[in-house]
Amino acid sequence: MSLLTHLLACLFGMGSWVSINGLWVELPLIVPQIPEGWLLPSYLSVIIQMANIGPIFVTLMHRFQPGVLNETAVIYFIIGLGTVATFLMGFFWKETLVVAGASRSVALLALTFFLSVVDCTSSVTFLPFTMRLKPQYLTTYYIGEGVSGLLPALVAMIQGVGVVRCVNSTQLPDHTLNTSDGASTFDLRAEYLPANFSVEVFFFFLSFMMLVCLGAFLLLNYHPSVAREHPNTCLRNGVKDKSLSKRKGAEEKPMMDPYREVNPKRKSNFGTGTYSWMQVIYIFVILAWVCALTNTLVPSVQSYSCLPYGNKAYHLSATLAAVSNPLACFIALFLPIRSLLLMGALTLFGSGIGAYIMVMAVMSPCPLLVNEVSGGVIMVLAWFFFVLSLSYVKVIVGVILRDEGHSALVWLGAVVQLGSMLGAVTMFPLVNVYSFFTSGDMCNTKCP
Repeated sequence: MSLLTHLLACLFGMGSWVSINGLWVELPLIVPQIPEGWLLPSYLSVIIQMANIGPIFVTLMHRFQPGVLNETAVIYFIIGLGTVATFLMGFFWKETLVVAGASRSVALLALTFFLSVVDCTSSVTFLPFTMRLKPQYLTTYYIGEGVSGLLPALVAMIQGVGVVRCVNSTQLPDHTLNTSDGASTFDLRAEYLPANFSVEVFFFFLSFMMLVCLGAFLLLNYHPSVAREHPNTCLRNGVKDKSLSKRKGAEEKPMMDPYREVNPKRKSNFGTGTYSWMQVIYIFVILAWVCALTNTLVPSVQSYSCLPYGNKAYHLSATLAAVSNPLACFIALFLPIRSLLLMGALTLFGSGIGAYIMVMAVMSPCPLLVNEVSGGVIMVLAWFFFVLSLSYVKVIVGVILRDEGHSALVWLGAVVQLGSMLGAVTMFPLVNVYSFFTSGDMCNTKCP
């Protein structure tokens, strides 16, 4: 294995979701300066789901017109689009237009749609591209995908996003409250501290990261040392020699697994036929459920589950959750266990933790152990192990389907987006329409 190829695969994977992940972590600085306010996250959820038109188109083309769509050209296009969109976002994110008599952040919402198309489409193009590399580099790609969430979070922490203090708003008489014993108390309000650098700089940073992804993709396509890492590929004077490749593959095939049947009976017509149709359905159902949990269902209530325990618990939960994703991928790099039983057990474990997080969110602003240090510690650990266990499941599913061929990875990407969409459709009315969750005020909420 080549260290250079590992690095390039990681940087390539990093560009998959870095733009949208970066936009989410920057919301505390964006929201106070735009007319939509805290309704913006609900708008973003809808826009991201609308952007699934990209992966739907690619999946249908692979299904009904195989070989017509140039995968490499599509990847160049979406990376270039993401680079330009994030760069323009730095200039126009707070520009508004009057639409239907109200001021709207048209530029921000339109550019967010293009970024969403880029990131959603990466699920059905980036992963299939990894078929051109040896199987070991798929896990490295997943590490990069995890870093796409971790890196913006770390930069946002340096920037000082979401640092809140409680200030006394007693300048006006109506802020003064009288208690039953006649004493006067004062209304406190949460105030975000100024950032260390601007939102514009943050978006330019995201644009630079997309350029890094583009550079990594170029090198993965054209660097000679990477070409040597292509499976079943031999080079003669720096040029691929197909005859040598075929001969080498024929010589090595019986040595790969001497106890494997020469012509094993196919269990299904999916991929190599290794898995039966029931097992294939099981794998995809697990994948859709895990993606729904980790991408939309549980993250949509993160603030409700964590903020009652304090601002520090909230930031630790978000940071460790971002760290646990690439950590799970790193573990899978050395322990790529392809057990369907383990996959199910880890899914049940992670789902149980997700249920605990969801229950605490429902109980907000006064969840269990809200006044105890142990409550915050448990919540931080819950988020860490929730993301760690289910991220490992996603990587193992990727490793299994990678062995089943290119079209299996296309379907993997489509199911990832399907699961995320179903989760978003479920949570949007609960959070935004029916107000099923109640946000606590860290400065004023008192729990028994």
